[in-house]
Amino acid sequence: MLGFVVRRLAATLVVLLVASFLVYVLTAMSGDPLADLRSAGTRQALVQLASLEERLNLDVPPVLRYFLWLGGAAGCLIGRCDLGISIAQGEQPVIDALGAAMGSTLQLVTLATILSIIVGITIGMTTALRQYSGYDYTVTFFAFVFYSLPIFWVAVLLKEFGAIRFNQFLDDPVLSPLATILISLGLGLVVAGIVGGGLKTRVRVFGISLLLSLAILTLSSLTQWLKSPSLGIIGVILLTSGLAFLITILNRGLDDRKAVWTAVGMVAAVAALWYPMQFLFFFVNNPLGILAAVVILGVVGFVVGTFFGGDDKKEISRLGAIIGAASVLVLVLDQMLMRFEEYKAAISLKAGFISTIGAVTPALARSDDMWLRMLDSFGHLILPTIALMIVSVAGYTRYSRASLLEVLNQDYIRTARAKGLPERTVIMRHAFRNAMIPIATIITFDIAGLIGGAIITERVFAWQGMGALFNKGLQAVDVNLVMGFFIVTGAIAVIFNIVADVLYSALDPRIRVN
Repeated sequence: MLGFVVRRLAATLVVLLVASFLVYVLTAMSGDPLADLRSAGTRQALVQLASLEERLNLDVPPVLRYFLWLGGAAGCLIGRCDLGISIAQGEQPVIDALGAAMGSTLQLVTLATILSIIVGITIGMTTALRQYSGYDYTVTFFAFVFYSLPIFWVAVLLKEFGAIRFNQFLDDPVLSPLATILISLGLGLVVAGIVGGGLKTRVRVFGISLLLSLAILTLSSLTQWLKSPSLGIIGVILLTSGLAFLITILNRGLDDRKAVWTAVGMVAAVAALWYPMQFLFFFVNNPLGILAAVVILGVVGFVVGTFFGGDDKKEISRLGAIIGAASVLVLVLDQMLMRFEEYKAAISLKAGFISTIGAVTPALARSDDMWLRMLDSFGHLILPTIALMIVSVAGYTRYSRASLLEVLNQDYIRTARAKGLPERTVIMRHAFRNAMIPIATIITFDIAGLIGGAIITERVFAWQGMGALFNKGLQAVDVNLVMGFFIVTGAIAVIFNIVADVLYSALDPRIRVN
């Protein structure tokens, strides 16, 4: 496996060298980065012109200049990066400009990628299991619609309706009775379509979903929860219960009493640890606090699973550890919402919290409170993340649906069903892993596509990230800045291609043997 990865890495580096050469030469030949100084004609401009020509090696032909740049870029392998200076950034070293911009773009692209994979694959798998149903046709229709939408148009619409008008609604978040009924009916139909089954089952699921939606939306309007959201111990218990039983259903099923008791035990453990965790998050106000909570609840889950596991201690204890680690998400959300009023006061927020400009609020850029910064990041990330997700989710939905349908027609799936295995076991343990093999390839290509889409999205939402640097570099014929962008995106492509190779071997042991 190591030899295979090394060979793939070497081949990819050759491709990167050829591509970087073409990009460098074509960008260098597209214009003069010092045209403004040449036209100025003043003595000071001439002195600065001579200095920059020497520092940028403009007296060297572009083909040879590339190798001078490559020598500095190769220093990155030993920790001595020299990517030159950027004219567009006021003669700032390119490595410094990239360092400031990479965080914003990678944060945006990473979040969009993870959510796209989770949402897209989930929807695609459920449509495959409900093939040719009304739910399948509806999802297929909207998937094709979203896949064909231009991202700049989606970003502008989100800015208008997802931020400006939604923030106005949050100033007085009360739904009319008609809107409450229509939303509840829509949610009920969606849930009934996903669950499937016979007519009796669908009607029962639809009725339960309708009543729950009506109750939640009505209570939200009466209490104006959206204006000052919070969870508290009751909300933590409810969300943890839903998360625990969802993981249990996917992993073991509700027929396994040991798994169910482990889920119940973990809900009780999270409720008991809710107050002590307040002190942990207060005194360790950094990512280490969250990591410590994951470890603590993971260990607690392992112990609970071992207690209830009986003969299946290994499987049940692993289930308990997964539930415990996942429940930290609920506690993190609770901590952020506890500081919502403080956040509104810190940035003088009157209505709504969804931002349309920038990646961070200047007033909180240097805040010592991690939770306030996380709230601020969420408000700025939500719209550009959705804009990037829409096209990706549509693609993952179609690919995962087709992949699972192909796997479900294989002989070993029919054999598993003939042996009497439960359908959940057939899908999750036999079909799911094999259906993920082609998706692993799609993910690696989608990363590069998301970065390309981020260039447009950052422009619409005024993010000062990699996209802004790339635009500046192109407009100013700043070869060093353009190549800095190319190096980052190329390195990400290489890394994720290697990750895909490793995923192949993890998903299919036959690949590992070969």
